[in-house]
Amino acid sequence: MNKRKILLTALVVIVLGALVYLQVRTWRKFDWQSFKAETEDVNVGLIALGVGIIYFDYYLRALRWKILLRPVCDVKTSRLIAPTMIGFTALALLGRPGEFIRPFLIARKENLTMSSQLAVWVVERLFDVGAFAVIMAINVLISPGLRDLPGFAGGVKRKIGMFHLSSFQLFEVFAFGLLLAVLVGALFAILIRRNPEGTARLMERIFGKISPRLGKGLSHRVHTFGQGLDTIHDFSSFLQISGLSVALWLLIGATYYCVTHAYGDMGPHMTLSSALLLTGASVAGGTLQLPVVGGGSQLATIGTMVGVFQFPKELAISCGMMLWLVTFMSVIPLGLILAHFEHVSLRKLRDESHVEEEKALEEG
Repeated sequence: MNKRKILLTALVVIVLGALVYLQVRTWRKFDWQSFKAETEDVNVGLIALGVGIIYFDYYLRALRWKILLRPVCDVKTSRLIAPTMIGFTALALLGRPGEFIRPFLIARKENLTMSSQLAVWVVERLFDVGAFAVIMAINVLISPGLRDLPGFAGGVKRKIGMFHLSSFQLFEVFAFGLLLAVLVGALFAILIRRNPEGTARLMERIFGKISPRLGKGLSHRVHTFGQGLDTIHDFSSFLQISGLSVALWLLIGATYYCVTHAYGDMGPHMTLSSALLLTGASVAGGTLQLPVVGGGSQLATIGTMVGVFQFPKELAISCGMMLWLVTFMSVIPLGLILAHFEHVSLRKLRDESHVEEEKALEEG
């Protein structure tokens, strides 16, 4: 391991320790002996199963990308696995600056344009958001057991306009909102697919009145999105991509189920529905990121385990950190090995992909 990797690992450990310390400070009382005991008693087999599920998730992501590439080239899923895992390794180590390494690597490996792969990436994100929103919403609406969770049962009602809603009822309103947002997004996507040029001009005309730069930027992104939608060349592909997207997020929920059941004091209280709720909290918290290690996802997961499930603080922190390691950081060892065999440097890829991204947006 070279000095740069040692420094990066040390930075991850320091920031992770800082996050734990700040969380512990907010509680004032924390039993480190209990935290140690909870962590030492974890079921290693279930943790390994969780890592295996996450690795299989990367295979499904490569398969989904292959389907999206059908209109332009016929590529084997196996050729996309290395770029996929290297890309997620870059995201884990570099944060948002590593986001576009995956489409850049695929474009370079398959002799495609960066703009075409950015379009695929945009459509992939659309399906991710849609599938995640639908799963979370249905989970809240059809799982009566969630209503009985300690943090929801007998909760104080809050006044929202003319209505007084409990904490769980607020979740139900949010679930309906998610379904509505997915519907609106789908209708907007249909509009763009039918007339991408016209929709792009409309966005530029409307938002250009606020800021010419904003209008032009939105126009470019709508145009790129329209290009991406061309990757769905028939209804069969749409169903395959939708099915894979739902499977991806259900498997992530299954990973949360495995990791929480690795803790003897937590497993008996965690159903798959509860694990999916915890997954939703993690993703929502992930929108607030710190460089390199994120932060929002871990803290949201820990906060939900304490506030909603009312697990002990020591157990919540141990499990929250383990979930982060399994779902987000476990790709790093294999990703770095694949990067070595592919003869690529993450730092150089970050810079090159950023340049190509800017070029693609300008051309759009």
